[in-house]
Amino acid sequence: MEKPLAVAVVGPTASGKSSLAVKIAKHFGGEVISADSMQIYKRMDIATAKVTKEEMQGVFHHLIDFVEPWESFSVAEYKNLALACLDDITKRGKLPVIAGGTGFYVDTVINNTSFLDYEKTDVRKEILLRAQSEGTEALWNELFSVDKESAEKIHKNDLKRIVRALELFETTGKTMTEQRRLSHLEKSGYNFCLIGLTAENRQFLYDRINTRVDLMLKNGLLEETKSFFENEHSKTAKQAIGYKELKPYLDGSLSLFDAAENLKRETRRYAKRQLSWFRRNEKINWLYIDKESESSLFEKSLEIIQNFIEKAKGESDEELKKL
Repeated sequence: MEKPLAVAVVGPTASGKSSLAVKIAKHFGGEVISADSMQIYKRMDIATAKVTKEEMQGVFHHLIDFVEPWESFSVAEYKNLALACLDDITKRGKLPVIAGGTGFYVDTVINNTSFLDYEKTDVRKEILLRAQSEGTEALWNELFSVDKESAEKIHKNDLKRIVRALELFETTGKTMTEQRRLSHLEKSGYNFCLIGLTAENRQFLYDRINTRVDLMLKNGLLEETKSFFENEHSKTAKQAIGYKELKPYLDGSLSLFDAAENLKRETRRYAKRQLSWFRRNEKINWLYIDKESESSLFEKSLEIIQNFIEKAKGESDEELKKL
């Protein structure tokens, strides 16, 4: 196998990704790289189900708890840091194990997606001002004239995406369509073995989510929520599920039971979106948490990894024979 091996454990929230990733890392003498867009933030611990020191079991975890909640953080920054972690872990003779449920983060790393470098100057402000005077549809029409393919994928009222596409074009001279094409030209330098956790019976996963929310509340989620709203946060951090659902209770407009039910519902919806995202990737080897015990999931993961290594080695040998 010419390219170094990396493992990625993916799936919806409450499926047991973190636990399985730790077991795999311990078995191979590896380290875990988190791929969670909310666990990057400091002090947002309970709501994001951030892995605890005890749960890490001595395995070093990267890209957790290192960004202040008021700071902005992009997927491009994540990709650069994750690749640096991959290289560092591999150079030290250890196995990198990516664990997380943020599909965009995972895909960006395994596909080696590249991003155009461009400064966010006054261009965005100018486009937004034009939206106020000319209307969103006028901007969409302008986008259609320069990048028909992207415009057809964006609703005429989706101002945020329209502005982003026009800003990219006006700043770099490249359309969003061209950016997507260029972003996948350079292949990854790693062989990624992808393991996914899901449940054949969706209610099994939902019950785990409901139990997790109850445990979060027992462990101090309300106190963490109060602290969250006492401080400034970036737009991204504010998207974290857990705080906004409990705010009506803190404001006195909703009972704790109803607020908790809302949180459970939103978490279940998020899990569905995560599964929909990962299901598009045919390279993921799926394991069913409602069909296997934790020990069986681990053993089957080892089999998947071993089979992946042997297959990759065989393909590499075939390539050498052609030379």
